[in-house]
Amino acid sequence: MTTTQTAISARSKWSCWTRPTAWLLGLAFWTAAVAPRAEAEVSLASVFTDGMVLQQDRPVPVWGQAAPGSKITVSIQDQTAEAVADANGAFRAVLPPLKAGGPFTLTVEGDGALERHDVLVGEVWICSGQSNMQWSFKMLGDAETPARSSNPRIRLLTVPRRGAATPQTSFEGRWVACGPETLGDFSAVAYYFGRMLEKELQVPIGLISTNYGGTPAEAWTRPETLASYPELAYFAKNLDKRLADLEAAGKSLRNEPGVLYNAMIAPLVPYAIRGVIWYQGESNAGRAYEYRTLFPAMIHDWRAAWGQGDFPFLFVQLAPFKKIVESPQESDWAELREAQALTAKIVPQTAMAVITDAGDPNDIHPKKKQPVGERLAKAALGMTYGFDTPYTGPIYHSLTIKGNEAIVKFVGFAGGLVARDGPLTGFAVAGPDGVFVNAQARIEGDSVIATAPEVAHPVAVRFGWADYPVVNLFDEAGLPASPFRTDQAPGVTRKPR
Repeated sequence: MTTTQTAISARSKWSCWTRPTAWLLGLAFWTAAVAPRAEAEVSLASVFTDGMVLQQDRPVPVWGQAAPGSKITVSIQDQTAEAVADANGAFRAVLPPLKAGGPFTLTVEGDGALERHDVLVGEVWICSGQSNMQWSFKMLGDAETPARSSNPRIRLLTVPRRGAATPQTSFEGRWVACGPETLGDFSAVAYYFGRMLEKELQVPIGLISTNYGGTPAEAWTRPETLASYPELAYFAKNLDKRLADLEAAGKSLRNEPGVLYNAMIAPLVPYAIRGVIWYQGESNAGRAYEYRTLFPAMIHDWRAAWGQGDFPFLFVQLAPFKKIVESPQESDWAELREAQALTAKIVPQTAMAVITDAGDPNDIHPKKKQPVGERLAKAALGMTYGFDTPYTGPIYHSLTIKGNEAIVKFVGFAGGLVARDGPLTGFAVAGPDGVFVNAQARIEGDSVIATAPEVAHPVAVRFGWADYPVVNLFDEAGLPASPFRTDQAPGVTRKPR
């Protein structure tokens, strides 16, 4: 019997009473029946909508609000989990690992009940960063790809772009199936990544796009994490006052420490995921040396927040951009690429997609998004899913000097080293004076031999060390070598605080 029927029945039973008395009794009875249910109504966090993808093969937290002290039961497939809402009404149930498939219905029951329909189980990835991750098919002027992209096994969720002074628990958004009406505004890099995964893994793919153009890594990192690093602690100093002043002045918070984590990451935690893909760094290029600490700190921060251990964190090295120069130069963008390469080397379960062949000297947002997404997917397949898929390209290993020859050994490449479209380019050598000049280079086995007539006794080598490196060293799998240097010169971004 519904609450309305209950009230009507009570009114009929006491019809012999006077009209005012019966009306008052009926109202009291309806209030007693309905009010507790309104207080006890179960709700789920924003990320749980119809059409969502839940992560397979790992525990799945499901959280929301209910009446304080109420018992909550969550079920899907043949799995069930229970929780009790705390004094504030918050609950969190953790489902046992689920098997890929669907569609299923997720049911949540307490004093009230709700369902989420058309739920798939598969692989879930966070797709984050700044504008090159944000860049959509509409921004690319590409209407053809979305028009032929219908794939109900790929699901998309976009978190609105905003900052917040304090951690948020909700956002406006819903999961949608990939198709012509939904893909145009979605991240192109994320789509190409997900499309390759779906093809190779043959399971549903969930892509959560949470990115914001023109933003630095510190905005995506919790202030308490920044404060725990001596070289980053200045970010958190007087932060509350700074944020309050900006809000009072009606100014954007988006570049301030922690604000994008608060608004665009915190509401997703601890949604079960496989990992993260990340495309960012342009806004930190002027502080590239600091990025050596900041970027690993951000990765650690996210992993600590999720509590899933060292989940895969795959990222894109900066694309070539700005003026092409003929002679060797110092470069903040080269130093940022170096910081990214160091992160891939020292932080567990990370991988870097090199895209030195996908830049544009006149556009910080190069249009070649497909190779970016697909190289990230290759990294996921090779590192995370155990496929025999090359994903690193040639990586600098060591330098040996023999007379006037600088012998650079590479590792991590598939097949052999390849000079694409002509003689090798992008190498420079320096003697004891530290002045770099362009070098002639040739491949010998797993090494490159670099020489320059002006340098009789080389001591250091640089490769692709420029804002816009013109380089053509690849492996037989078609993956480019990452820029590097063997010297430890201070560079242009190492600044005392």
